[in-house]
Amino acid sequence: MRQIDLNCDLGESFGNYKCGMDEEVLPFITSANVACGFHASDPLVMQQTVSAARENHVRVGAHPGFQDLVGFGRRAMSLPAKEITAIVEYQIGALNAFCAANKIKLQHVKPHGALYNMAVRDEVIAQAICEGIAAVDPDLILLAPAGSEMILAAERLGLAAAKEVFADRAYEEDGSLVSRSKPGAMITDEASAIRRVLQIVQKGTVTAITGKEIEVEADSVCVHGDSPSALAFVKQIHLSLVQEGILLAPMSQVISAPTE
Repeated sequence: MRQIDLNCDLGESFGNYKCGMDEEVLPFITSANVACGFHASDPLVMQQTVSAARENHVRVGAHPGFQDLVGFGRRAMSLPAKEITAIVEYQIGALNAFCAANKIKLQHVKPHGALYNMAVRDEVIAQAICEGIAAVDPDLILLAPAGSEMILAAERLGLAAAKEVFADRAYEEDGSLVSRSKPGAMITDEASAIRRVLQIVQKGTVTAITGKEIEVEADSVCVHGDSPSALAFVKQIHLSLVQEGILLAPMSQVISAPTE
């Protein structure tokens, strides 16, 4: 049976500022990428998010980003490689403390925002991220796009990697995400998002913004928890995958499953 992980970025509220619908989304996903205090979140939000994930039997991953609360981690920053490694280690460590308190094991690491986007193409940044992950726990899974520099860096360091695609983002012909500054970058129509996910999972392809069908590899599908349509998307994607006989499972199970 085909398996796929359904992940969502969660724990991105901060103090009095509410972001996302974490409690409503959790029952429909298998893995959660939890903000670690740099681009969003705070200790109480992290604590509550990890606890809620455990109660919903959702696996937890760290979602480290640049130290940029004002810009939500979406502004590019120029940091030395050793500092990128350090901020990744720091954020994994912070979230890992809450996992230990809840007696669960941290499953994966998915970089956030500008850090993620830069590491897709930048070998030095990708290597620095993966070195930070490996230094903390070499059993952690890297979550990143297929063909990215992050996947290549993970392979060099012997890290397990899960390949990620997005339900609610448009793709360029080269497999990269369409910039949020461009029209059509976000998929806001629920039916379109569901069709795209089924196409990705069943056929291994996605229709680029130009209309061309391109190949993609997917172990995990991401739905953004801070979008207005996140809850509707994740509910219907979950239901559609189940109806098609596709098993929803955490990425640790997906990437360890025997291939046909």
